Amino acid sequence: MRTVIESTLISADGVLDDPGSWAMPYFDEEFTAEAAALLQGADAMLMGRGTYEDLAPRWRGQTGPFADAVNGIRKYVFSSTLEDADWSDAVVVRGDAVKEATRLKEEGGGDLVLFGHGRLSRSLFERGLVDVLRLAVHPVVVGEPLGSFIEHPRTPLRLVESHARQNGVVVQTYRTGA
Repeated sequence: MRTVIESTLISADGVLDDPGSWAMPYFDEEFTAEAAALLQGADAMLMGRGTYEDLAPRWRGQTGPFADAVNGIRKYVFSSTLEDADWSDAVVVRGDAVKEATRLKEEGGGDLVLFGHGRLSRSLFERGLVDVLRLAVHPVVVGEPLGSFIEHPRTPLRLVESHARQNGVVVQTYRTGA
C-alpha cells in the first residue's frame, strides 16, 4: 500500500491559504532541493483543480531540480469541472475523490504526494488517508485567518523528523494515527 504524504506551507500564526502571498521570500535553493527530493521519492502527485491551476503554468516548460521533478512525475488532478489537464503526465480524475484516492493508495507502488491543504487534502485527511503530514512553518505572521486545520477531527500525530532551514523555516514531519 502506498504512503500518502501531505506537504503544506504554513505561517507561524497557522495560515495555510495563499502561500504565494507570504511564503515566496523563503523559496530558496534549500526549499527547492527538499521539494524535488520529496517528488523524486514518489510515484505520483495528487492535486485538486486549484493546485493544478497554480502549479501547471508556473512550472510547465521550466528546468532545474524541482521543475524537472514536478514536470516529470505522474499527476492525478481531481476535478469535476476541469475539461483537460495539458501538463505533462497529468490526468483528470472524476467521480468520488475519496474512493479514487483510496484505489490509487491501495494499488501499491511508491508514495503519493499532495502539496498544500486544499479541499482534496482536507477530504483525504478527514477519511484517514493521509499517512504523513509535513509542515513547513514559515517565520512570518500573516495575521489573516485564511484557512486552518480547525475543521478536522482530533488527529494524533507522531513527530518523526524536524529540521530548521537556514532561512528560519522549520520543517516538521509527522506520522498520522500515532
